[in-house]
Amino acid sequence: METHLSLWSLWLEGVLHHDALHWEHVVSAGVVFLLLTVLAVIVKSKISLIPSGLQQFIEVVVEGLLHMIDENIGPHGRKYLPLIGALAFFIFVSNFLGMLPGFQPATGNFNTTLACALIVFVYYNFEGLRENGVGYLKHFVGPIPLMAPIMIPIEIVGHLARPFSLGIRLFGNISGEHVVTLVFYGLAAWIVPAPLMIIGLFAALLQTFVFVMLTTIYLAGAIAHDH
Repeated sequence: METHLSLWSLWLEGVLHHDALHWEHVVSAGVVFLLLTVLAVIVKSKISLIPSGLQQFIEVVVEGLLHMIDENIGPHGRKYLPLIGALAFFIFVSNFLGMLPGFQPATGNFNTTLACALIVFVYYNFEGLRENGVGYLKHFVGPIPLMAPIMIPIEIVGHLARPFSLGIRLFGNISGEHVVTLVFYGLAAWIVPAPLMIIGLFAALLQTFVFVMLTTIYLAGAIAHDH
């Protein structure tokens, strides 16, 4: 009887531990959402012609995103700033929190990164259809109609691969960086991790930039009228 109880206890502990790990990225994503919501409320409530340091920082980030949009889509692409900006802030803050002891990055779980990538995939295809109508499908045909039987399967596979490549790239880099950071924390406390955190911060920024840049490029290609 005691053996059965021991086995039951071990099994139950394993299930609970598995469930905790399974939902950990959801909790982390919720924390990021709350932090960004509080940040938005604070910034909005203190907007001034003479901006504070926080307002200046947000304005610099937004101006950088608008410049990226203007360069790749044009001024008419500024309507996509809410999506691109939301992704940029969510991904960067998630990446950054993963560098702090005790925090798991939401972007260190493939479910989170794939969800972000699927949002981009659905959105840019929707915008392509809305801007070009049925003409958007010409994008899959290729430059020469005779090549359509070859180009259509290639284009379909290429487009379907985009959310997976976006999600896997972000997940792989962030989860790998997080594991390395944890290893060094265990080996040398704060001595070695200090310069490692600087590298991690750069990686968090770089991976955020790559994700939003590719999102912008996909949008630019989808809404272009010269298919």
